[in-house]
Amino acid sequence: EDFLAEEGLLEECRATAIKFMIAQELAQTMHRKQISKAEMARRLHTSRTGVERLLDPDNTSITLHTLAKVANVLGKQIVLTLR
Repeated sequence: EDFLAEEGLLEECRATAIKFMIAQELAQTMHRKQISKAEMARRLHTSRTGVERLLDPDNTSITLHTLAKVANVLGKQIVLTLR
């Protein structure tokens, strides 16, 4: 962490790690509930490309509004903790 902080990369790495965890959880939940990307797009009123961005661990630009919509569609709740 010290090296990443010195290089100015720590926050970017943390954001990527968080997005990776979110993308994994979304993909697993969609798989368990047998929801395809096309169906998820329909339920979110977006495109399949939009769903692909949600599931892309390298795309950290997801908004809280979008995350809340996705959680609702999947019957999940968002739990956020700042430490």
